[in-house]
Amino acid sequence: MSTTTITGVTVWDGERERGLSDVTWEGDRILTVAPSAEGTVDTGLSLIPGLVDTHVHLDTDAVTGKADRAWGIITPPEERSLHALAHAQTAMRHGVTTLRDLASEPAYFALSRMLDSGVITGPRVLTAGPVGMTAGHGDLFTPPHYPHRPPVADSPDECRKLVRHWARAGADAIKVYTSGGILSIGDKVSWRNHTDAELAATVDEAHALGMLVAAHSHSVEGIDRALQAGVDSIEHGTAMSIAQMEILAERRIPVAPTLLIHVRLDARVEGTSDEAREKTLALSAVRDHTLTEGGRRDVRFVLGTDANGVFTTFGDQMEELRIMAARIGWDAERTLKSGTSDAADAIAMGQTVGRIRSGLGADLVLMDGRPWQDIAELDTARIRAVVSRGRLVAGELPTTRG
Repeated sequence: MSTTTITGVTVWDGERERGLSDVTWEGDRILTVAPSAEGTVDTGLSLIPGLVDTHVHLDTDAVTGKADRAWGIITPPEERSLHALAHAQTAMRHGVTTLRDLASEPAYFALSRMLDSGVITGPRVLTAGPVGMTAGHGDLFTPPHYPHRPPVADSPDECRKLVRHWARAGADAIKVYTSGGILSIGDKVSWRNHTDAELAATVDEAHALGMLVAAHSHSVEGIDRALQAGVDSIEHGTAMSIAQMEILAERRIPVAPTLLIHVRLDARVEGTSDEAREKTLALSAVRDHTLTEGGRRDVRFVLGTDANGVFTTFGDQMEELRIMAARIGWDAERTLKSGTSDAADAIAMGQTVGRIRSGLGADLVLMDGRPWQDIAELDTARIRAVVSRGRLVAGELPTTRG
């Protein structure tokens, strides 16, 4: 196995600037990160860790990029898995080398395994099995009279069984719902999803099997119930109260705010239904206040885009981070941490990705500029090369090979 070395690049390692450095890796393992020798020519380039998106959905048509509810129903899982791969590879080429799909199925578990084994080239993809209720947010993506739908659970025992089902199938995590949603059909954000007993059983079983639990939650009540159940992350968290912000900050529970998708739904991009627009506009009045106050109270916001290839595409993650910086009030370095080291820690991947450090995975993005100093320079147009799992997957490297 050959080694690759980049010399004379300014490294930001996921936490701090390391200065002009040489970085060497072999396969999917960083060997050394060392100061460049005196007299080394500065390439003018920067090296940052590959981004980590903690909340995506790979299950859409990668060709049309349009919202079509029928596509997921009529397209067989074998074919959908190839669309998912295309989405994942698009994200990778735009500097996102780790993604967590929140609401997966066996075809995506298989995709994740094939990527990890090296059978196909692509980023790291973590998967989460959904545990939702009949007529809940997850269930209401399928039209009501269509007989074939993903499994649901409607009692504590059924919840435990479904968690075990997903664990056996190969899921990395579990997703629950404690409020209604924006894009689901016919529900309201304020609707309760699952009883407290059902949530408690789900979280208990997932934790017993070593899986993190991510909770979709927009409403104050939903966030309260998620916190009471002991979930590991809040997805969206749109209407969180000041008291909840303080609890989230104290417990260091990550929150993925998924901003860009709501910006585009507010603007009514192609494919936005009247129902979805009405729901997102009702929440827009509180969203900016939540972000600003959450930033002041040190809420642990991490990169999570809700990218699905339609409203937010696989390649929009840097734009999401720029929006987070502006609306939360963070400086560039704090923002970049939320998309690298802290995002990796949030999904229990911090010992593998999110940092440029000896012994970790070789996920690297070579860029023009210093995005940890100026967030405007965190832009896909500035990417010079992307390395995923030690392989060059986009652009060109100024390298020495051994």
